Amino acid sequence: MSACVWRSVACALLLQLASADPGGCSSSEVLRVAEETLQQINQDQVQGYVLSLNRVYDFSRTDLQNSSVFSLQLDVLETRCHVISRRHWTQCEVRSIDRVPVFGECQASAAVDSSVRLQSYSCSTRKVPATEVVQECPDCPTAESLQEPVVQEVANLSLQRFNQESGLSRRFSLEHITRASFQWVVGPSYFVEFTIVETACPTTSDPADAADCSLRDCRSARRGFCEGSHVGQEQPFQVQLQAGQKTWSQKPVEVRCEIYEPQVLETAVDLRGDCLSLSCVHQGAAEESAHSSGSCPSTRTQTLLGTLVDRASRPRSPPGAASCPGARRHHLGLQRLRL
Repeated sequence: MSACVWRSVACALLLQLASADPGGCSSSEVLRVAEETLQQINQDQVQGYVLSLNRVYDFSRTDLQNSSVFSLQLDVLETRCHVISRRHWTQCEVRSIDRVPVFGECQASAAVDSSVRLQSYSCSTRKVPATEVVQECPDCPTAESLQEPVVQEVANLSLQRFNQESGLSRRFSLEHITRASFQWVVGPSYFVEFTIVETACPTTSDPADAADCSLRDCRSARRGFCEGSHVGQEQPFQVQLQAGQKTWSQKPVEVRCEIYEPQVLETAVDLRGDCLSLSCVHQGAAEESAHSSGSCPSTRTQTLLGTLVDRASRPRSPPGAASCPGARRHHLGLQRLRL
C-alpha cells in the first residue's frame, strides 16, 4: 500500500475520532446530558438550595443497543433559590462572594436515548472558607453558626414581622433556618435565611399563642422562603420587652419572603411517594427545625436516587476523557481557589 493511501486511512481515522467526541466536556451532547441530569438532581431534593452547573469535570459513555449510559463528574455552585421554589437552575442566581458562596461536586449516572433519565447520584458541597472570602472582600459577610441564639432570635423576629405585615389569611410558622451570616456594618449585623410553613391559625390570632398553632396538611399548606436581617448599631445586640412583645432596641428587623402554592411541591411529593414523607423531611430532618412531625418512615430513604451532603469532597483523579475538564462558567472573583 502506498504512503499516500496510508495517509488517507490515518486521516479518516482521525476524523472519525474527532466526530465521536468533538469537544469532550464542552461538546453540545455532553453539556445537554449534564444540564438535564443536574435538573433532575435538583428535583429530587426537598431541602437545601438549587445547584447550578459550573462545568463538566469528566465523563465516560457506554453505548448500548438502544441507548447510552453517561457517567458524569460535575462541578456545581449553590444558587439563592431554595428547592421548594421548584425553579429550574438556569433561572436561579449563583451565590456571589458577598452571599457566603457554596461549591461542590456531583457524580451521576444517566441513561440517554430520546430523553435523559437520572439513575443515581452523589453530591458533596461546602462553603467557601471565610479566609478566602475575606482575602478578596474584607467587608463581605461570613458564615455564622445556625445554633447561635442571636441567629434564632433574628429568624423569629423576622417571621414575627412577616406575619404582622403579610396581609395573608393564616399565620406562618418557622420551619428550618437554612443559612446565617455575620457582617460588621455600623455594628454587628446578622442575615438569616429560613423556610416557613402555613398553620391553621388566622393571622389575627394572638401572637402569644403562635407556638400552639397546628400546621395545615402538607397538600394544602403553602410554604415560603424568607431572608431576614438586623443591622445593629455599635453596641451589644439586645432585644427588650415592651407591652408584652419583643421589639428591637436598635433598628427594626427587615424581612422578605416568597410564598409558594402547594401545587409547586407536587414533584417533590411524587418523588417521595406520599405527603407524609415530604412533611417529615422538611420538619424533622434538620437539627435547626422549629417543629417536628415525629420520626419519618424508614422506607423514605429507599425512594431516593442519591445523596447530597455538606462536606469536603475526596481528592479526585485527573479527567480521563479527552478535552476535559470543560470551561468554568463562574469564578465568583475567587481565582486562587479554583472553584
